[in-house]
Amino acid sequence: MTRSFTILFLLAAGLVLASADARAEDLGDRVENHLDRKGDRIERHLDRKGDRIDRRLDRKGDRIDARLDRKGDRIDQRLDRRADRAAELGHDRLAERLDRKGDRIDERLDRKGDRIDERLDRKGDRIDRRLDRKGQHVDRRLDRKGRRLDRRLDHRDRRMDRRRDRNR
Repeated sequence: MTRSFTILFLLAAGLVLASADARAEDLGDRVENHLDRKGDRIERHLDRKGDRIDRRLDRKGDRIDARLDRKGDRIDQRLDRRADRAAELGHDRLAERLDRKGDRIDERLDRKGDRIDERLDRKGDRIDRRLDRKGQHVDRRLDRKGRRLDRRLDHRDRRMDRRRDRNR
């Protein structure tokens, strides 16, 4: 009777271990799928954030360029009117000075616009790098969690195998 009980016990233990193996495998698959979905969601979120920031920087740069253009046009128009008035009155030297002054103002506005564009580009590049670093950090964390889970599942499998071997 004890021999048949032992055999029956070993069969039951084998079924329990097989069921536990299957549950552990299923749990590992679910966690892996969950981590994949979570990583994809984070990646999409970072992409959307980066796109939004790029659009904001582009709009801000366009507004600044338009403002500088309008300001430069107004200054040009005022200087042209003054130069025309000075020329009408016979003040050629004054007209020439006003033209030179207008050219200098145009150059200054162009330089200022270029500097602003460079600053916006640098800021955009910094934001892109920060988003890339943040994405890499998230990837590393997800990889670490996945490896930790794999180690736990491997440890659990080895423990179950040892129990199965002891019960034989």
